[in-house]
Amino acid sequence: MEGDRRKRRFAGREEMDWFLFFLLLQMGRIGASQQEEVCSKSVVNSCDDCIKSGPFCVWCKQLDFTKPGEQEAVRCDTKAQLTGRGCTEGEIISPQNDQTIDKGESLSESFNNQEPIQLSPQKISLRLRSGSPNTFKVSFKRVEGYPVDLYYLMDLSYSMKDDLENVKELGKDLFAALKKITEHAQIGFGAFVDKTVLPYTNTNKEKLLKPCDENDQQCQAAFGYRHVLSMTPKEDDFKNKVTEQFISGNLDSPEGSLDAMMQAAICGDKIGWRNSSTRLIVLTTDAGFHMAGDGKLAGILEPNDEHCHMDNNLYTNSAEMDYPSVGQLAVQLEKNNIQPIFAVTKNVEDVYKELSQMIPKSEVGVLSTDSKNVVKLIESAYNRLSSKVTLTHDNLPDNVQVIYTPKCKHPGPSGETEGVCENVQVGQEISFDVTVTAYSCMKDKSFTIRPQGIKDTLTVTISTNCECQCSDPGPSGHTHCRGKGNVSCGICSCREGSIGQFCECDVGGKDEPALRASCQRHNGTECEGRGDCVCGRCECHTTEGGNSYYGDFCECDDEHCEKFQNKLCGGNGNCKCGKCECFKSHEGSACQCGVSEEGCRTPNNTVCYGRGTCKCNRCECKEGYQQPRCQTCLGCTDPCQTKLNCIECLGFESGPFKKNCSEACVSIHHVMVDQSTIQSKKCHQKDSEGCWINFNLDQLVGEDNYKAEILKQRDCPAPPSIAAIISGSIASVALIGILLLMLIKLVIYTKDLKEFKKFEIEKKNSKWTDGVSPMFLSATTTIENPTFTGE
Repeated sequence: MEGDRRKRRFAGREEMDWFLFFLLLQMGRIGASQQEEVCSKSVVNSCDDCIKSGPFCVWCKQLDFTKPGEQEAVRCDTKAQLTGRGCTEGEIISPQNDQTIDKGESLSESFNNQEPIQLSPQKISLRLRSGSPNTFKVSFKRVEGYPVDLYYLMDLSYSMKDDLENVKELGKDLFAALKKITEHAQIGFGAFVDKTVLPYTNTNKEKLLKPCDENDQQCQAAFGYRHVLSMTPKEDDFKNKVTEQFISGNLDSPEGSLDAMMQAAICGDKIGWRNSSTRLIVLTTDAGFHMAGDGKLAGILEPNDEHCHMDNNLYTNSAEMDYPSVGQLAVQLEKNNIQPIFAVTKNVEDVYKELSQMIPKSEVGVLSTDSKNVVKLIESAYNRLSSKVTLTHDNLPDNVQVIYTPKCKHPGPSGETEGVCENVQVGQEISFDVTVTAYSCMKDKSFTIRPQGIKDTLTVTISTNCECQCSDPGPSGHTHCRGKGNVSCGICSCREGSIGQFCECDVGGKDEPALRASCQRHNGTECEGRGDCVCGRCECHTTEGGNSYYGDFCECDDEHCEKFQNKLCGGNGNCKCGKCECFKSHEGSACQCGVSEEGCRTPNNTVCYGRGTCKCNRCECKEGYQQPRCQTCLGCTDPCQTKLNCIECLGFESGPFKKNCSEACVSIHHVMVDQSTIQSKKCHQKDSEGCWINFNLDQLVGEDNYKAEILKQRDCPAPPSIAAIISGSIASVALIGILLLMLIKLVIYTKDLKEFKKFEIEKKNSKWTDGVSPMFLSATTTIENPTFTGE
């Protein structure tokens, strides 16, 4: 019996423990819900303002809910608060979220040559409360036998020569692998090398025609990208077309892979992609890739335009347009639901893994040196791609948040950008909980949810509930509004000529705008939003604390002063019209400081050197003076210059202030010294007589109060020597005269020399006759016989 009693006591104690645990759990839930449901309202003048204030704000339209003079904003609060204040359940306005499935066709079981449905629903309309989340379910199921389009894109640069020979024999194995996946498989083929311009390809005419080794006879001309075979279900077509291909070549190691993938993605009509199919591009290469910007090496500056440029199955703009960027390629692959498989050699595996991280729904596999394992690689990569379902969205409107929560055997984490389920088998139905929250008012904004790599989409249209539907009585005058207005969500909307909370004030012959203007201060708000304008005067509302606003414009209250240590006015003063009135023992904007000047005392026992005030035991300096004691002024004018005139008249009785020196210079206490003892401010200035004055200044207590020590001796320049000036002037005049005469003589000599040279030249050039004048001929004539011999 003792044992039974112990068991009963133990059982009773266990029941009590469970009861306490359940009670605490419920209390925790209630506390959490109370913490979550908070209405943070700001300016609320209507039901619409209240609904926009937050997801937990509701409005009470009950007519007798507010008292005369009480602000209408009290109608806006949480449901619990309004119910506690006496608002009945039927009078509370709280718009709720609503969703409508506009199109929700069932998921397909298998592919039957019709458009299969793998995502449900297809269209949904949401009418949301701003800030309130709404969750709906999205289902997905991989259709058995779903078609597959595989485009084999091969690098035909010279280093891939051995691989090409093996690919020519892959057709049978490749089709066999695809048949395991679906009966509706198609395959296409394309090839690429690089742009046919320097420095990527040798542009010598012979090398363009045959870029391979001289001993290699089977070599095709250089090219960028060539589409070889459109999608076909025939194994022989693939084998024949691939057999016709030969190797080509280029100069540098990176290839034009991105150029080829971009054209294969966007030239859908030429490639032959089907509307309902899993689209795969298998890129095989042993080299890296050129990307946007590399075209500058060849002087190609035009960016890739993401358009199809195919003529006779050849990419025609290869030499005119830059390579696409990785971002551009990723967008086009995703837009066209194409999933790339990078079958690359070991030496570039890391490069393509980095690329795969930037392209959604892509896989990387390592090729053997001769590409014999490519079929197995494609098969395993396809299984990884198809078994991973990633739900994401496009064109999300501003201020809208989407969270995906996967519901499957192998879910990924919940996220705002995507939801992921791993290891999803064919025919296995999975689902995602999609939570949508709109944080602003909007109407008919749409975005698209879709699985990556799959055509199926869900269009979500969002509108928000930002207006109250109050079902007010008809337009005739309501008794609640003294018959002079209509009720709108519990508030009186007065007709022209009447104003007031209950339309109780007649404007009469006065101008209503002018009457209302008398209740407005500076910002144009009637009674500062804290009262009602009744017949041109403000009737103030009560505050949230139960007191009243006051003042001509209800601008004052005694509850909203600055706080210190979470106490109004620090507990050391009274709040009056928004400002703290401190007790005598305290000061500061929040009465946070005890009255004291200890921290403001200077070594000469002054307060802030008379150049500031002590507040909260700290100096508040006048403009320019520096804390902590207001001793120096960095922004003030140099006193050596401002006090020079006073120093001149006080020390030497000269200068502009000579006649009224005692009145103009009362702020300076001066002494004449032979040697200065003040070291704080040394001055060396020139006075009005051109003499240099040396004086030192020491600023006393206050702003314009100085002690000056003036050196008795000025440094004045010696007077000029008159004799020296006269002698110098005479000597200068004489020297200038001599120089002028010499200059004139030089000019005359130069001119004469020029004329003499001219005469000499003319004399040489003249031709004088050699004959003798007849006046000087002799009178005797001698004639000789020329035949006379002298014998």
